[in-house]
Amino acid sequence: MSVTELLPLSWNQGFLRAWDQGDQTGPFGPRYIIVCGYRLTGSLDPAVLQETLDEVVARHEALRTEIVRDGDGHQVVHPPSRVRITVRDLPGDDRDRRAEELLNDAEAEPFPIRELPLIRAVLGRFDDEDAVLGLVAHHTAVDEWSIRLIMRDVAHGYAVRTGHRPPALPEVSQYRDYVDWERAGAGGDGNDKALAYWREKLAGAQVLGTVTDHLRSAGLPKTTAWRRFSLPGTLTGAVRDIVKETRSSPFMVLLAAYAVYLGRREGTDDVVVPSFSSGRGPARFHETVGSFFNYLPFRVNLEDCGTFRDVITRTRLTCVEAYANDLPFGQILGVAPELMTPVTKDDCAVVAFQVFKSPPGGERGRVGGLAYEVIHRRRLSQWDGGDVPDGGMWHLEIDSTGDIVGSFAFNTNLYAEQTVDRMIEDFGALLKELTSDPHGPLRL
Repeated sequence: MSVTELLPLSWNQGFLRAWDQGDQTGPFGPRYIIVCGYRLTGSLDPAVLQETLDEVVARHEALRTEIVRDGDGHQVVHPPSRVRITVRDLPGDDRDRRAEELLNDAEAEPFPIRELPLIRAVLGRFDDEDAVLGLVAHHTAVDEWSIRLIMRDVAHGYAVRTGHRPPALPEVSQYRDYVDWERAGAGGDGNDKALAYWREKLAGAQVLGTVTDHLRSAGLPKTTAWRRFSLPGTLTGAVRDIVKETRSSPFMVLLAAYAVYLGRREGTDDVVVPSFSSGRGPARFHETVGSFFNYLPFRVNLEDCGTFRDVITRTRLTCVEAYANDLPFGQILGVAPELMTPVTKDDCAVVAFQVFKSPPGGERGRVGGLAYEVIHRRRLSQWDGGDVPDGGMWHLEIDSTGDIVGSFAFNTNLYAEQTVDRMIEDFGALLKELTSDPHGPLRL
């Protein structure tokens, strides 16, 4: 393969170009990263870890792909190169907190997009059998699903190099194959039907914006802060019960609650919330590392909803339809050009809502003598974390205990910390109210 071969961008990469703010900020800046932490148990040799990570870069082209934004844009795949690993010895006291501090430090360090490969690692060692591994990757190269795949491949490669014989990894399609598939599907009958759905569904719709504390025109310096929180076990238990009763997903139930929250706050029964789909298409791309996520609008009409159960029913239908008609966001905007109008206002921004679920096998594993488990529960907020290009984002996950842990990422040039804390508190209180009596009268 020639290093000079020019490959087209995916629709998602083209979407990111719409938010391009240069190499110092925005989605092509050094803060647009994903950090995922794992607790490792077992003897660990950093030299073997280095070999394994380098092999992962060779296996997945997206980790060594340069995005060129000139003209119509393209991408160039480069030969494999060495992954930067930072090794630190950590104090043995309060190990969970020390692990979080390590991950926050990694998230605060800039990662220029021109620095290949687009993945780094930081290894913190408590002792010979207990360590923390932080995987840091540029978000233009990976999504959260990809990070879980990378960790699985790291564990597999480490086991092989330490004398174990785990089952072979599945064959992978490369991100370029996905781009070819995506482009080949454009303009087909399925695409036309999906466009017709979005044209009708989003007629007259605008994403519900959130009034900012500071005007965009004020030109305040921007960082992306992350406020981290968790919901009480009794509340998450109530959510799980409703999920079973309504045959919904946790995302559907939580999105329904968020729709009520926005409807009450803004005084409207027409709620359009931006969220994300995996954007991965056919099953053959479920093993592919790349930036697949797709921005997807969910329109929930609260009119005539007498109970929270009614909102869930309506939200569930909206989600099923949206996923069945999943199209790149750029195509959706083509039939709903006014959808993102709030972003053009000086005192308004869009806050996305996401509930993440790991792909099968991505939470934990044991391969050979090394066990790993993802670190869900992070309590330490930080002022300068991975970038959200504009506005804010709720990020909720259900951890291994079944509890809901969350983060609210927000641009500090637009929102004040106190405002975000109040939003988190208000949403938690409303979720408690709604789940305590889902069949009771709904107040909008």
